Amino acid sequence: MRLEDVPVVGPLLAAGADDRTFDALLVAGAVLIPLIGAVGRNAVTTAFAVAYILVFLGYVAYNGVR
Repeated sequence: MRLEDVPVVGPLLAAGADDRTFDALLVAGAVLIPLIGAVGRNAVTTAFAVAYILVFLGYVAYNGVR
């Protein structure tokens, strides 16, 4: 099974940019938010959220400069 075959992910990939890393970051964010909601806010989930935001912003800035 390919990632494009997953019901929710397939349309996201088709509608998004032709950038696998950017698509993966968007899907990771959609998974991270409910996970934090289910587990609750603590030091580990806050670190994951901060790391995700920094990686996402860094990647967008990298693409902007490139």
